Amino acid sequence: MPSALKPLLHWLPSATHAGLLRRLAIVWAVALLIALAQWLSKSQTTALSHSLVYSYAISTSIWFLTDPVRIALHPWLHTEPPHYWALNPRAVGWLLLAIVLGYAMGVTVGDLYAGVSTWDLLSQSPQRFWGFWLSSLGISFGFLFFFYQREKAQALQRQASEAQLRLLETQLEPHMLFNTLATLRALITTDAPRAVTMLDRLNDYLRATLRASRSETTEQPHTLALEFARLRDYLELMAVRMGPRLRFTLTLPDDLAQHPLPPLLLQPLVENAIRHGLEPHLAGGEIRVEALASGAELLLTVSDTGAGCAGTPQPGFGLSQVRERLASAFGGGPERLRWRSEAGQGTHITLRLPRQALAPSQT
Repeated sequence: MPSALKPLLHWLPSATHAGLLRRLAIVWAVALLIALAQWLSKSQTTALSHSLVYSYAISTSIWFLTDPVRIALHPWLHTEPPHYWALNPRAVGWLLLAIVLGYAMGVTVGDLYAGVSTWDLLSQSPQRFWGFWLSSLGISFGFLFFFYQREKAQALQRQASEAQLRLLETQLEPHMLFNTLATLRALITTDAPRAVTMLDRLNDYLRATLRASRSETTEQPHTLALEFARLRDYLELMAVRMGPRLRFTLTLPDDLAQHPLPPLLLQPLVENAIRHGLEPHLAGGEIRVEALASGAELLLTVSDTGAGCAGTPQPGFGLSQVRERLASAFGGGPERLRWRSEAGQGTHITLRLPRQALAPSQT
C-alpha cells in the first residue's frame, strides 16, 4: 500500500506526502496494466513475473527521480511550493535526465531478476531496443504532463476558493459592525456608561480583527487560537449589552490551538445564537463553543440554552454564509454542518471538518 511508504518520505515536506503517494498509486496502477499487456502479447516466451518486475521497476524508478527527488531539489530547480512544478529550462532538463536514468535503473533491476541483459538488444536488434526506450519515454512524458496539468488545475481551484472566502468575509464583517453600531446608538441616549464600555470592547475587537487580517496578508495561517480569541472579544462586547443574561464558555484544547481554520467561520453561528436564541429568551442563557478532535475529523460545536425552535431553521444570512464558506474551503455537502434545535431547549450546531496534520513548528 502506498500509505506504508509515508515513513520513507520523512525527508520531504509533510505537505507533499499525500500528493506523492497519490501519484505513485496512479503510476503503479498503470504499470500493472502495461505489464499485463506486455505479457499477453508474448505470453509464450515471457513469464508474467518478468513483465511485472520490469514494469514496476522502471515506473517506480522514474517516479522516484521525477517526483520525490524533484521536490528535494526544488531550490536548485527554481520550483516553488505547494506543487513544485515549473517549465523553466533547468526543471525540464532534470525531468529529461530523470526519465533516462530511471529507465536505466529499472531495466537493470529487471535484468537482474530475469537473468538477461536488455542492453544486448542494442547490438542485436537496435530497432527493438529503441522502440522500448521511446515507448517508455512517451509514457513517462504522458504521466508528467497529466500530473502537471492536474496540479495546475488544483492550484486554480484553491485560488478561486480563497477568493470566495475573502468575498464572504467582507460581507460578514460589516454585518456584525452595523448590528453593534445600532446597539451603541441606542445605549448612548439611555445608558452612557455602558455605551462607553461597549465602545472600548468594540475597539479591542476591531484591533484583533486588524491583526488577523494582517496575518492573512503575510501568509500566516488563521488558527483556532485566533478564532477563539476573536470570539471572546465579540462575546465580551455582547455581554456589555446583555449583562447577566449572557453567559459563555469557550473550550479549546492546547493541541488544537494552532490548527488552521478559515476566519470568521464560528462568529456567524454565535451571532445567530444570541439573536435568535438568547435575546428572545427572557432569562437569556449560555453559549458554549468547543473544539474537539475525533479521529480524522475536527468537530466544532456552538450550542446555546436559549429559546430554540421547532423544525428546520430558515436560511438566514449567518447560516447560509457558513454553509458557503464550508463548501468553498472543504467541499462536501450538508453533512459538514449538523443542526438540531428544540423549542425552549436551545440549539446545537456541529461543524465536521477534516483534521489537518500540523507541521513541527506549529505544535
